[in-house]
Amino acid sequence: MAVLFLDLDYFRSVNDSFGHTTGDALLVQVGTRIRSILRENDTLARLGGDEFAILLADMKNVDEAVRVASKLLLSLQASYRLQDQDVYSGGSLGLAFYPDDAQDSDTLLRYADMAMYQAKTAGRGGYACYSQEMDLRGHENMRLHTRLKEAMAQGILQLHYQPQVDVESGAIVGAEALLRWQDPELGHVSPARFIPVAEATGLILPLSDWVLETACQQIAAWTRAGTPLRVAVNVSAQQFRQRNLPEQVRAALARTGAQAQWLDIEITESVAMTQPAQAREQLNALVGLGCRIALDDFGTGYSSLAYLKALPVSKLKIDKSFMDGIPHDANDVAISRAIIALAKSLGLTLVAEGVETDAQLAFLRQYGCEVYQGWLFAKAMTVQELTSRLHGVQVP
Repeated sequence: MAVLFLDLDYFRSVNDSFGHTTGDALLVQVGTRIRSILRENDTLARLGGDEFAILLADMKNVDEAVRVASKLLLSLQASYRLQDQDVYSGGSLGLAFYPDDAQDSDTLLRYADMAMYQAKTAGRGGYACYSQEMDLRGHENMRLHTRLKEAMAQGILQLHYQPQVDVESGAIVGAEALLRWQDPELGHVSPARFIPVAEATGLILPLSDWVLETACQQIAAWTRAGTPLRVAVNVSAQQFRQRNLPEQVRAALARTGAQAQWLDIEITESVAMTQPAQAREQLNALVGLGCRIALDDFGTGYSSLAYLKALPVSKLKIDKSFMDGIPHDANDVAISRAIIALAKSLGLTLVAEGVETDAQLAFLRQYGCEVYQGWLFAKAMTVQELTSRLHGVQVP
């Protein structure tokens, strides 16, 4: 037997945009589509919200269940006629199998749920089958979540700062604030490991608040010391969706005494383009405070140039993935040159990330990129190390 756990994609957006009555109508249509694909002896249940569970009995093999899963997902991708217009949703699906994965209903359902989240993480609209690695990762994530909460409570987390450097003069013109965690039990934990856990568990909002407050405190400290420096703070997708983000930034600036002109707000291209109307509203409010906006990971998402023109962005950041192949990879060279030309035509400052070689820096200088950051100049460093650099003291 196979247990399938299905979660609709973007269902919340349907509720927010059209109301819960329309959301309920969508759920009815989804149930009808699923039922039309299942056999008479299969079982379909709505668990709550936009979650459905399916029991496929008498499966000959795993491939047969996967074929059903693929048919289900394909059927859900077609448009739904709601309020006289076409609405799109789709779904993500996880599978777990009896008796190979588990032999009781609760565990099977839990494993299918875990696999569904794996499918969502991989990009939505697909399926994933449970594996023991998922269970191990689930336990690891629980431990990581507990340790992260303790680290936040105990003040163990730190902000390090990677200098942003003028390509022509070599002067430090800014820094990106980067979160670092050295745990007494786990050792160094990479942001690539703990940030997704924070996002999945809701810790990302208090964590983001702490980053913003700490960075503003440091901006104020450097300004008082006579070495003002522009600091870029990354804003998470969940944080950006909070309508009161501009007010939170204003309050942090007021509490710390930091001046908004020294604060850059960095959002990723994908976050900005998901809901461009809301993004424009949020970003205009932040610019109104005096902050500048930088678009991170540019070229890796699905940006619309029309939306980009409408957003109050001051900087584009060339993603490290394009820098890696320069100067030998013709595609990376072509893309990077195009981004530089685009930034110049729109009057935007350009920052190249992940610069690690003299050849990469020479490329940026040749084609007119203004600012870079990366290991060629320095890794992210502590406040004390960067402060010494700002005062002209070379740190060994």
